[in-house]
Amino acid sequence: MEKEILQHGLNVNRRKFLSRLSIGIGSMALGSLLIPDLFRRGGGDESSFIPGVPHFAPKAKRVIYLFQNGAPSQLESFDYKPMLNKMMGQDLPESIRNGQRLTGMTSGQTSFPLVGSYYGFQQYGQSGAWVSEVFPHMAKIVDDLCIVKTLHTEAINHDPALTFFQTGAQQGNRPSMGAWVSYGLGTENKNLPAFCVLLSRGKGNGQGVYSKLWSNGFLDSIHQGVQFSSGENPILYLQDPEGMDRESRRRMLDKVAALNEMQYNDFGDPEIATRIQQYEMAYRMQTAVPEIMDVSKEPDDIVKLYGSDCLVPGTYAANCLLARKLSENGVRFIQLYHQGWDQHGNLPNEMRGQAKDVDQASAALITDLKQRGLLDETLVIWGGEFGRTNYCQGNFNVDNYGRDHHPRCFTVWMAGGGIKPGMVYGETDEFGYNIVQNPVHINDFHATILHQLGFDHERLTYRFQGRRYRLTDVAGHVVKDLIA
Repeated sequence: MEKEILQHGLNVNRRKFLSRLSIGIGSMALGSLLIPDLFRRGGGDESSFIPGVPHFAPKAKRVIYLFQNGAPSQLESFDYKPMLNKMMGQDLPESIRNGQRLTGMTSGQTSFPLVGSYYGFQQYGQSGAWVSEVFPHMAKIVDDLCIVKTLHTEAINHDPALTFFQTGAQQGNRPSMGAWVSYGLGTENKNLPAFCVLLSRGKGNGQGVYSKLWSNGFLDSIHQGVQFSSGENPILYLQDPEGMDRESRRRMLDKVAALNEMQYNDFGDPEIATRIQQYEMAYRMQTAVPEIMDVSKEPDDIVKLYGSDCLVPGTYAANCLLARKLSENGVRFIQLYHQGWDQHGNLPNEMRGQAKDVDQASAALITDLKQRGLLDETLVIWGGEFGRTNYCQGNFNVDNYGRDHHPRCFTVWMAGGGIKPGMVYGETDEFGYNIVQNPVHINDFHATILHQLGFDHERLTYRFQGRRYRLTDVAGHVVKDLIA
């Protein structure tokens, strides 16, 4: 027992020695609590920086990502392919498929009958972009959009594809895009998190979303996304327990902070300082969040713009309106996940309803930001994790078909944040199967987003377990053609 006590004493002394060896790390920790942006822990990386000071002048201050979870079909939305309608029911030429890897859902098919869009298309705006009839509101704002038709990925199933899009890796335990942005830019509003997450679900077949998609990974936990819910308490465990008033809460937090500072001085664990910041953030959010969530003061013209569903908590329209409110209050990264786009069957009926859920509110968000003067400094992104095949999954039926996963080419759109408006970028072949001009890999997409926020994606790094990590891993280049 005496030996164990002695060893414990030696361990504590060693920790104390290391915690004081540098430049007074305890004093630095206290300084970071009093002035949170004064110091930045860079994981030992020499490229450490002060939050809020990007590598060069940014075009965008924040991001709103309208993620369409489940992968909407590009062939029924923005990538018009009349050849598929002309060849309806004919087998996809092997020279086009060229032995591409298939999912387990279609790998056993002996034929791959082509199927054109059930919906009509028209050209809109000065750009002449083709837009499906199921997106009439997006069609009206097409000159504000930059439609990228040539995204591609290696992932062929939902989980790895979704994880890749959100974290830059197909495996978990990496920081999400929002966490990287929080790490790089810090916060504009001390009363709200830098990274917020909103969830909604449509009428179609849904794929799950999970907390690893907004994880901080190996970054400090202060950068983890904070999920808002549609219930009575939008953020769990934020309210004071029954019988505790604000003054009592303040005294309790002060005592907890004092104890944590003592622990920090003994052990030097930076996560202790992060937890103190999280307690303080929760305290401030108790006032800020209810005000943000209150839409009762929104004027009638805004409710009409987004549609009446914007008054129903948890709907896509309500979350788009909330995204605008969070954005104008300085939240750096707002991630909205809308489930229901996984149309392996009954696509003509399901996708029409799913599109109706998101069309008006997505267009309204762009219009709303624009009329408030916020669109130029806010990058808005709309799209899913991969595309859909040009052939029918299962039995061919022109009125009731489905499409399998297609990673080789798919469409997203971007708006604001210094991205060229009224532009259609890239081209796929006449079958909508392969890219023939201007491919954009997910790593390139991430590099371009970070560039608009003022960061060189190769320099926004964090050292972890002996290696420098970044959102784009070891690849990616900025797609300069997309930048205004």
